Amino acid sequence: MKNLVHLALSASGRPFTHNLAFTIMSQTYQQIRSNTTFTPPKNWQQIQTIDMHTGGEPLRVIVSGFPELKGRSVLEYRRYIKEHYDYLRKALMFEPRGHADMYGCLLLPPNDDEADFGVIFLHNEGYSTMCGHAIIALSTLAVEMGWVHVQEGDNLLKIDAPCGRITAFTHVENGKVTGVRFHCVPSFVVGLDRTIEVPGLGTVTYDLAYGGAFYTYVSMEKNHFDFDLTPKSYQHLIQAGMDIKCAVMQQDQDVIHPFEADLSFAYGTIFIGESLHDDADSRNVCIFAEGEVDRSPTGSGVSGRMAIHYARKELKIGEHMRIESITDSVFTGSVISEQAYGPYTAVIPQVEGTAFITGMHTFVINPDDPVKHGFILR
Repeated sequence: MKNLVHLALSASGRPFTHNLAFTIMSQTYQQIRSNTTFTPPKNWQQIQTIDMHTGGEPLRVIVSGFPELKGRSVLEYRRYIKEHYDYLRKALMFEPRGHADMYGCLLLPPNDDEADFGVIFLHNEGYSTMCGHAIIALSTLAVEMGWVHVQEGDNLLKIDAPCGRITAFTHVENGKVTGVRFHCVPSFVVGLDRTIEVPGLGTVTYDLAYGGAFYTYVSMEKNHFDFDLTPKSYQHLIQAGMDIKCAVMQQDQDVIHPFEADLSFAYGTIFIGESLHDDADSRNVCIFAEGEVDRSPTGSGVSGRMAIHYARKELKIGEHMRIESITDSVFTGSVISEQAYGPYTAVIPQVEGTAFITGMHTFVINPDDPVKHGFILR
């Protein structure tokens, strides 16, 4: 580099360097500023997403670049992606593009022309049947993107999820989205105050309910655990949540949907405790899929809780409950109506929350990349 640097004497007689080296660096920096678009080779797959969060829980919305799925309904699309493109779920949810707690969705045609669109939900284990935080985010995004005619007040969306049709209302004031509320599918209680033996935890008392997915609800008051519902207990919550879920899957034979076999599985464990803040009534921490921790209060989980509180006569139709998450974000839940659903007395829950866009991505898959389909470390 010496041959590029002009040495001179300062007034004090000490040598100093001319800024020619800085000029060379500046030229490189100018190239950086003028060339910020990478064009992948033609054999690299490109997938575009819009990333969001609802109450801190991520949602990676796949908007283009995903192969076409075959089927005539969302449930058929869900089966097809599991059989043919599960490696792309892993590529987008797992590291290095995602992480162990990543969540995503793929937008699809609806089941019929009465709905606006369909959706499949993706996570670290596979494909969930319902996701309230995603419904809130997608309803926000549909308005922000102008996918629907936008008006002041409520903007109606009908979304076909694997569990059924969800009706959502995106509220707009002065041209801005202020929140979303949705009506979930019929939600019902399978059993209250059941007990189960869980290795390492002993006898655990739980409620089993469905809110678009089956959850085991575990009261911190009724069970004496050596952890709490704060971030400091993060790893303990994951372990206990997974242990309880596994025990329920093995020992409880009632995780059966009355109409769809594809919906008949235990999705997660929800720990319920006292709120840590004056503006909320209760606290949810949901451990779902393969040990994911929901940053939001869990929309489908809140739906199941509305069925539980209604069954216990703790909540009347039209009454509201504010439920906070491990990040202190809040969903408001209520019961809209009661209806018969197979052998169950079900309710239609309403869940309210807010979502925000966090970024836009074009992910590429280099066929020569040894970890192109991802990996997970926790």
